[in-house]
Amino acid sequence: MITLALMEDSAPSAPAPEPVAITAANPADRPVYVIGGGPGGLATAHALRARGIRAVVVEKADRVGASWSRHYDRLHLHTTRRLSALPGLKMPRRFGRWVTRDDMVRYLEKYAEAQELEIVTGVEVSRIERTEDGTGWLLHASGGRELTGSAVVVATGYNHTPYLPGWPGRETFAGDLTHAAAYRNGKPYAGRDVLVVGLGNTGAEIAVDLVESGAERVRLAVRTVPHIVRRSTAGWPAQYSGILVRRLPVGLVDRICRVMALSLPDLSAHGLPRPDTGLYTRARQGAIPVQDVGLIDAVRKGRVEIVAAVEGFEDGGKVVLADGTRISPDAVVAATGYVRALETLVGHLDVLDERGLPLAHGPRAPRNAPGLYFTGFTTPISGTLRELVIDAGRIANAVRRQLP
Repeated sequence: MITLALMEDSAPSAPAPEPVAITAANPADRPVYVIGGGPGGLATAHALRARGIRAVVVEKADRVGASWSRHYDRLHLHTTRRLSALPGLKMPRRFGRWVTRDDMVRYLEKYAEAQELEIVTGVEVSRIERTEDGTGWLLHASGGRELTGSAVVVATGYNHTPYLPGWPGRETFAGDLTHAAAYRNGKPYAGRDVLVVGLGNTGAEIAVDLVESGAERVRLAVRTVPHIVRRSTAGWPAQYSGILVRRLPVGLVDRICRVMALSLPDLSAHGLPRPDTGLYTRARQGAIPVQDVGLIDAVRKGRVEIVAAVEGFEDGGKVVLADGTRISPDAVVAATGYVRALETLVGHLDVLDERGLPLAHGPRAPRNAPGLYFTGFTTPISGTLRELVIDAGRIANAVRRQLP
């Protein structure tokens, strides 16, 4: 059984695996550290282990998949069960085609155990630096730990830290103001007037959940009209289409999607005109389409009202909208997204762009930081989980080529 020196006050989330072979390319004192115990981190650790490379997953929470357990109750994957599984373990058929949040958490926990991954929980890495001799990486972790690895894979997640805009007067709002990250279900909002801010997949699902949970009035503030697609049409998942067009020219895919969009109801009269910018153009910029799980019907029936973007707050519980309208909701749920929060971890290494995203992704390490890899920081229309699995194998191959 493996005992890790850095596990002074934490325990692995699964039974420790049998030792892997120690080779010249896999020194016992310099494993590959994988930061983050979500799907990307687990898949990459599995791929490394399959190639005889010792990988240690470091997770700041007390178990793997912790971020998934914090999502809202009604969450289902928008990608199919078959194309969302990690390498080496299928998802059970009983999960259904669209896997629930709780089943996803169970799957990740089972995966870590079944694959005998080496995992340390309750340890947070705060900074990554090159070792003094330039041959590896030094990780500064909680409890004063310093971990030395031959390579590092950052898999801390695209949706890492909730982002709440600094709206003027926000602190004066007398009602409930919460980020979508803290939203669990619509029960506390029954019989209330609720404003949801932000029309992404999260905002759309929360708006529908509020309606179905008995909210008296639900309004959805929209700044940029998104593309909306059916999650499945005649049994054909939208993800399959995303895979088919993944490598086609952006302009061609935009035209194809424009024609396909004509099959959806025109919601212009309800405040949601068709977007001017192409779907794939938007997706390449990081704005994935909204998959309909009831929003179109709710908007058409007037159960969800579309309003202008939020500009600020005023005394008396009023919310000021971009068109000058003032409304007085009882509660505001801000589905305003997340930031990657990589600046303190690797910002000093000059490996991030102006948006805080890695300059290199997957098997490509930054030129000035060989041996440092990032996974899970893109939003492909072919499905994030599917691409994480593909990246895991490619990263493992890149690490194997790098090691002496």
